[in-house]
Amino acid sequence: MTTDAFEDVAHARTVATYQFGAGAGDALFPGGEAYDVKRTSSGRIEQVAVDDGRLVTLGTDGRYTLGIEAGRRLVDGLDDGAYRVVVGDESEPFVRDGKNVFAKFVGDADPQIRPYDEVAVVHEESGDVLAVGRAELPASAMLDFDAGMAVQVRDGADD
Repeated sequence: MTTDAFEDVAHARTVATYQFGAGAGDALFPGGEAYDVKRTSSGRIEQVAVDDGRLVTLGTDGRYTLGIEAGRRLVDGLDDGAYRVVVGDESEPFVRDGKNVFAKFVGDADPQIRPYDEVAVVHEESGDVLAVGRAELPASAMLDFDAGMAVQVRDGADD
């Protein structure tokens, strides 16, 4: 790995750890993997991808938006339930297709989720990542409300 590539991965891990907590940097960007880093014209890291697709895009706010592969890596690499919104069979096909998650269909959610956090939407039984997106409500409201959008889905697993 070149010095620039090493620094890119180190920076990417730092941002992930800041945004998602301890262990997230290593979960998203494990050592020994080749990363395709795209930069803006000013040189800022804009997107990180692997052979399986886009992992993350770094927004102008300095936070990542997740791709499906990144959602899978976070689910596998972080403590049970971290940054996850759980839905059941009723909404699974819609969420996989990239449709938004509504509060009435949320079965569980990481209590630490706040509005605008990036989350993985998972199936209640299989634990499969169905989608990734942005939380629109705090976890408590997702569980209490019978109406309203809980997660604005960016990418469904079948996209």
